[in-house]
Amino acid sequence: MTLSDIADGLEVTTEQCDRGVASVDATADGAGALRERLADFADDLPCDAASAATIVEGHTAGKSVGDSAHAAGVAPMTAAKTLHLLGCEGVSPLTPEAHRIVGDWLSANLSRAEARQLTGANETEFALATFVETHDPIPGASDLVEGAFAPEGDATVQKREALGETMSGIGELL
Repeated sequence: MTLSDIADGLEVTTEQCDRGVASVDATADGAGALRERLADFADDLPCDAASAATIVEGHTAGKSVGDSAHAAGVAPMTAAKTLHLLGCEGVSPLTPEAHRIVGDWLSANLSRAEARQLTGANETEFALATFVETHDPIPGASDLVEGAFAPEGDATVQKREALGETMSGIGELL
Protein backbone atom coordinates (compact mmCIF):
# COMPACT_ATOMS: atom_id res chain seq x y z
CA MET A 1 0.00 0.00 0.00
CA THR A 2 1.44 3.35 -1.03
CA LEU A 3 0.99 6.73 0.59
CA SER A 4 -1.31 7.82 -2.24
CA ASP A 5 -3.55 4.79 -1.53
CA ILE A 6 -3.74 5.76 2.13
CA ALA A 7 -4.53 9.38 1.29
CA ASP A 8 -7.12 8.48 -1.35
CA GLY A 9 -10.47 9.93 -0.38
CA LEU A 10 -9.15 12.31 2.26
CA GLU A 11 -10.54 15.77 2.03
CA VAL A 12 -8.92 18.99 3.26
CA THR A 13 -11.14 21.80 4.50
CA THR A 14 -10.26 25.30 5.56
CA GLU A 15 -13.05 25.66 8.10
CA GLN A 16 -12.56 25.05 11.76
CA CYS A 17 -15.05 25.15 14.60
CA ASP A 18 -14.34 27.90 17.11
CA ARG A 19 -15.29 26.40 20.43
CA GLY A 20 -13.74 29.14 22.57
CA VAL A 21 -12.65 28.74 26.16
CA ALA A 22 -15.20 27.66 28.72
CA SER A 23 -15.52 30.01 31.66
CA VAL A 24 -17.90 30.36 34.52
CA ASP A 25 -18.69 33.66 36.12
CA ALA A 26 -19.82 33.04 39.66
CA THR A 27 -21.03 36.57 40.26
CA ALA A 28 -24.49 37.92 39.59
CA ASP A 29 -23.11 40.76 37.47
CA GLY A 30 -19.79 39.36 36.22
CA ALA A 31 -18.68 42.33 34.12
CA GLY A 32 -19.73 44.94 36.66
CA ALA A 33 -18.20 43.07 39.59
CA LEU A 34 -14.95 42.50 37.72
CA ARG A 35 -14.85 46.15 36.72
CA GLU A 36 -15.28 47.16 40.36
CA ARG A 37 -12.55 44.78 41.52
CA LEU A 38 -10.16 45.95 38.83
CA ALA A 39 -10.68 49.57 39.89
CA ASP A 40 -8.26 48.91 42.77
CA PHE A 41 -5.53 48.14 40.22
CA ALA A 42 -6.43 50.84 37.67
CA ASP A 43 -3.44 53.04 38.55
CA ASP A 44 -1.06 50.19 37.68
CA LEU A 45 -2.77 49.24 34.40
CA PRO A 46 -2.22 50.85 30.99
CA CYS A 47 -6.00 51.33 30.60
CA ASP A 48 -9.04 52.01 32.76
CA ALA A 49 -10.83 49.30 34.76
CA ALA A 50 -13.78 49.06 32.36
CA SER A 51 -11.47 48.43 29.39
CA ALA A 52 -9.43 45.94 31.43
CA ALA A 53 -12.61 44.03 32.35
CA THR A 54 -13.64 43.89 28.67
CA ILE A 55 -10.16 42.63 27.72
CA VAL A 56 -10.21 39.91 30.40
CA GLU A 57 -13.73 38.83 29.45
CA GLY A 58 -12.73 38.56 25.80
CA HIS A 59 -9.57 36.65 26.70
CA THR A 60 -11.44 34.14 28.87
CA ALA A 61 -14.05 33.71 26.12
CA GLY A 62 -11.29 32.60 23.75
CA LYS A 63 -11.09 35.75 21.66
CA SER A 64 -7.77 36.93 20.29
CA VAL A 65 -5.94 39.77 22.00
CA GLY A 66 -6.68 41.94 18.97
CA ASP A 67 -10.42 41.24 19.10
CA SER A 68 -10.50 41.85 22.86
CA ALA A 69 -8.60 45.10 22.36
CA HIS A 70 -11.00 46.24 19.65
CA ALA A 71 -14.00 45.52 21.91
CA ALA A 72 -12.36 47.51 24.71
CA GLY A 73 -11.40 50.39 22.42
CA VAL A 74 -7.66 50.11 23.08
CA ALA A 75 -4.61 49.15 21.04
CA PRO A 76 -3.71 45.43 20.90
CA MET A 77 -0.37 46.17 22.62
CA THR A 78 -2.25 47.81 25.50
CA ALA A 79 -4.51 44.76 25.79
CA ALA A 80 -1.53 42.39 25.83
CA LYS A 81 0.21 44.48 28.50
CA THR A 82 -2.98 44.55 30.57
CA LEU A 83 -3.36 40.77 30.37
CA HIS A 84 0.26 40.28 31.40
CA LEU A 85 -0.04 42.67 34.35
CA LEU A 86 -3.19 40.86 35.47
CA GLY A 87 -1.27 37.58 35.51
CA CYS A 88 -2.70 35.92 32.41
CA GLU A 89 -0.27 33.37 30.99
CA GLY A 90 0.79 33.02 27.37
CA VAL A 91 0.52 36.64 26.27
CA SER A 92 4.01 36.91 24.80
CA PRO A 93 4.43 35.56 21.26
CA LEU A 94 8.03 34.49 21.93
CA THR A 95 9.36 31.13 23.06
CA PRO A 96 11.08 30.67 26.43
CA GLU A 97 14.45 30.57 24.64
CA ALA A 98 13.66 33.86 22.89
CA HIS A 99 12.79 35.35 26.29
CA ARG A 100 16.18 34.23 27.56
CA ILE A 101 17.76 36.06 24.62
CA VAL A 102 15.76 39.21 25.45
CA GLY A 103 17.04 38.85 29.02
CA ASP A 104 20.60 38.66 27.68
CA TRP A 105 19.99 41.90 25.77
CA LEU A 106 18.55 43.56 28.87
CA SER A 107 21.62 42.57 30.87
CA ALA A 108 23.85 44.04 28.11
CA ASN A 109 25.28 40.69 26.97
CA LEU A 110 23.93 41.19 23.43
CA SER A 111 23.17 44.17 21.26
CA ARG A 112 19.54 44.90 20.48
CA ALA A 113 20.07 44.06 16.81
CA GLU A 114 21.65 40.70 17.70
CA ALA A 115 18.86 39.89 20.14
CA ARG A 116 16.15 40.73 17.61
CA GLN A 117 17.86 38.66 14.94
CA LEU A 118 18.31 35.67 17.26
CA THR A 119 14.70 35.77 18.44
CA GLY A 120 13.30 36.19 14.93
CA ALA A 121 10.77 38.63 16.36
CA ASN A 122 9.40 41.67 14.61
CA GLU A 123 9.45 45.09 16.33
CA THR A 124 6.05 44.67 18.00
CA GLU A 125 6.78 41.15 19.28
CA PHE A 126 10.16 42.25 20.58
CA ALA A 127 8.64 45.27 22.35
CA LEU A 128 6.00 43.10 24.02
CA ALA A 129 8.61 40.53 25.10
CA THR A 130 10.70 43.35 26.56
CA PHE A 131 7.68 44.59 28.51
CA VAL A 132 6.99 41.07 29.81
CA GLU A 133 10.63 40.69 30.90
CA THR A 134 10.75 44.07 32.64
CA HIS A 135 7.33 44.13 34.35
CA ASP A 136 6.07 41.61 36.86
CA PRO A 137 2.35 40.92 37.14
CA ILE A 138 0.59 43.07 39.74
CA PRO A 139 0.54 41.24 43.10
CA GLY A 140 -2.97 39.97 43.86
CA ALA A 141 -4.37 40.77 40.42
CA SER A 142 -4.14 37.22 39.09
CA ASP A 143 -6.12 35.91 42.08
CA LEU A 144 -8.78 38.51 41.42
CA VAL A 145 -9.06 37.62 37.73
CA GLU A 146 -9.03 33.86 38.39
CA GLY A 147 -11.58 34.29 41.17
CA ALA A 148 -13.93 36.27 38.97
CA PHE A 149 -14.21 33.42 36.48
CA ALA A 150 -13.86 30.41 38.78
CA PRO A 151 -16.82 28.23 39.59
CA GLU A 152 -17.85 29.01 43.14
CA GLY A 153 -20.97 28.95 45.18
CA ASP A 154 -23.04 26.50 47.18
CA ALA A 155 -24.00 24.27 44.25
CA THR A 156 -20.39 23.67 43.24
CA VAL A 157 -19.29 22.98 46.82
CA GLN A 158 -22.17 20.54 47.26
CA LYS A 159 -21.22 18.72 44.05
CA ARG A 160 -17.58 18.45 45.12
CA GLU A 161 -18.57 17.12 48.53
CA ALA A 162 -20.97 14.61 47.00
CA LEU A 163 -18.38 13.38 44.50
CA GLY A 164 -15.46 13.52 46.95
CA GLU A 165 -15.72 9.83 47.82
CA THR A 166 -15.50 8.80 44.15
CA MET A 167 -12.20 10.58 43.59
CA SER A 168 -8.97 8.72 44.21
CA GLY A 169 -6.00 10.28 45.93
CA ILE A 170 -2.34 10.18 44.91
CA GLY A 171 -1.62 7.51 47.53
CA GLU A 172 -4.08 5.15 45.88
CA LEU A 173 -2.08 5.16 42.65
CA LEU A 174 0.94 3.48 44.27
